[in-house]
Parts: sequence; C-alpha cells; structure tokens
Amino acid sequence: MSQLFTPYKIGNLELANRIAIAPMCQYSADEGSATDWHMIHLGHMALSGAGLLIVEATAVSPEGRISPDDLGLYGDANEAALGRVLDAVRKYSPIAVSVQLAHAGRKASSQAPWEGGAQIRPDQPRGWQTLAPSAVLHGADEVPPVALDKAGMRKIRDDFVAAAKRAARLGIDGIEVHGAHGYLLHQFLSPLANHRTDEYGGSLENRMRFPLEVFDAVREAFPAERPVWMRVSATDWVPNGWDIDGTLALSHALKARGCAAVHVSTGGVSPQQAIKLGPGYQVPYAQRVKAEVGLPTLAVGLITEPEQAESIVANHEADVISIARAMLYDPRWPWHAAAKLGASVDAPKQYWRSQPRGLEKLFRDAHFGQR
Repeated sequence: MSQLFTPYKIGNLELANRIAIAPMCQYSADEGSATDWHMIHLGHMALSGAGLLIVEATAVSPEGRISPDDLGLYGDANEAALGRVLDAVRKYSPIAVSVQLAHAGRKASSQAPWEGGAQIRPDQPRGWQTLAPSAVLHGADEVPPVALDKAGMRKIRDDFVAAAKRAARLGIDGIEVHGAHGYLLHQFLSPLANHRTDEYGGSLENRMRFPLEVFDAVREAFPAERPVWMRVSATDWVPNGWDIDGTLALSHALKARGCAAVHVSTGGVSPQQAIKLGPGYQVPYAQRVKAEVGLPTLAVGLITEPEQAESIVANHEADVISIARAMLYDPRWPWHAAAKLGASVDAPKQYWRSQPRGLEKLFRDAHFGQR
C-alpha cells in the first residue's frame, strides 16, 4: 500500500492522505478580501484529491500584508468574502482547510511579483511604512522599517488573536502561524534582522520570545479541538543567521505549548542567502525536526515526483508532503500520483467518468453505469 495515500492526523484533524497544498500567495485580493479569483483558485485546488489545503498567507492587519493585493482576515468584509469561498469549497470537496496567519513586517508594502516585487515606499501610492523588530533594512535601497515598541508588539499579538477568532467563526479546520520566509516572526528569530537589546533580542531565548507569545495567543484563541502549528525557515542560508539548532530549540518550545506540527521551509530573511537547490533540498531539515523533537512535520521544496514523495513518507523523513508550484502546474497532481502508486483519491462525482481504462479504482466510491 502507498504510504503517501494513507490517512494521517495533525492533532485531531483527520487527513485523507499525506499530501498538503502549500500556502501560495495569489496577490489578487481587494482590500484584503477574497475575490472571484480565490473562488476559482481555491475551488480548483480543493478538487485536487489532496488531504489538506492551506490558504495563502493571510494578513492579520492591513500593514501586515506583503502587497496591497494580499489576502487578509482583519475586518468583517474580509471574513464574509473568505466565508463565501469556503462555503463553495465545502459544498463540493471533503478536503481539510487551514489558513496561514501572517504579518509581513519589513517585507510588507511590496509590489506583486509580476510587477517586480520591489518595495512600495510610504510616500508612493498604495505604500505604507513597514514595521520590524529593529530598524534594519531588508534591501539596500529600501526605506528602513520602524522598530516596534512594546505597544506595537501587543497590537500585533492582538491582531493575530482577532484573526484566529475570525478563522474559528468560519469553521476553518486549523491554523498555521507563519514564522518563515523572512516575515515578521522570522525577523524576530533571526539575528540578521533582530538587533534589539531588550528581552526580545540578543539571546536565542529572547529572540524566540515574541513568536512564542504570538503562538500561545493564537492557540488560546482558537478552539482547543482544532490544531495550530507553525511554519518555520530552518536556516537563513547566511552565516551567523538563524539555523537548524535554533529551529530545533524553537520546535521543542512549540511542542511544550501544544503545537500540532512544524511546516519546515528555509530562507527568505536576507537577499544574501545562498540556497543550495536540489530535489527535496529542504527535506533533511524536516527529518531532523521529526526525529529530534518528535513533532509531526510537513516537508516542502522541489518535491515534484510521486515516487519522490512516497519515498520521503515511507522512509519517515517527514509525515506530510507539502506541494506548491508543482500543484499550480498540475492541479491534479494527487490524481496522477495515485495512479502511479496504485492508490485512490477523493474526486467529485462529476469527474468520475474521466478515469482512464485500467484505473477504474482511482476514484473512491466511483461506481456508476454506462448509459
């Protein structure tokens, strides 16, 4: 039996298989609210046969958006718009749905990738002043962020709580707290971005303090029976930056606080990063968290082939395979993986007749006659 297509649980959340659709920014919201694009995109992903759909980085405040067109969950209009999309997804798909709650910190106020991705300066249309642990530049030609004071940090923590409560009202199955890719919580963790001299900077314990406070607040605000986990960058790929040892320490602290899993990625905090790309290049970091901390791990990063994903799960390198760009390229990736691995997936009955000859057991419960 294929291990990739065995059921799995993250906390109390039951997944039909070990395939997760990674959160991928679409830069297509309207003042933080989901649009028809999200209806099409998330609806498409929900029909893929994957076990888990993680909604893209969803800002907890307007200034926490990566771009002016990012998804948010900070107002009633945002909540209603995302609810409309989720209602449609649930009507036609059994997929588990979680959301990644995020604050971009000093990487906020940016153009969409297809517009170049550069910072939008505060004095330019649609731009705003960014915030960070310290007034340290991300890019050399950018406007420096404003260093957060204690009041600003409390507001951000409260914004995460308010967004978590909105997610709960929407019936979202789980929350992923975004602590990766150079965004605000990662900025607190990395000595490259955090130059504070108070209890939130300096030592590893101090740099972990605010991300853990945010996690604790989200965990308390979200229903206890639904899981909360964190996405982390296991290394900055820069000397003297955040590294795997820090990641292991953070993961142990998260485990003690009831974290249900760790979604392991890398990089994003510095333009100086020197990433060593290759198939599954981030999997060893997930493997170490799984082995040394004992938390379930989601692995991501150039995992593109079914046999590759199967091997990672079968060899206990990670528990769930998180697919991003490969899923955009092939939104039926789980179908094709199941066909190669001799497994079956959930598919809408409207598509049951698409099963190729010889693969009549590809779709679960696909029993129908010819007319």
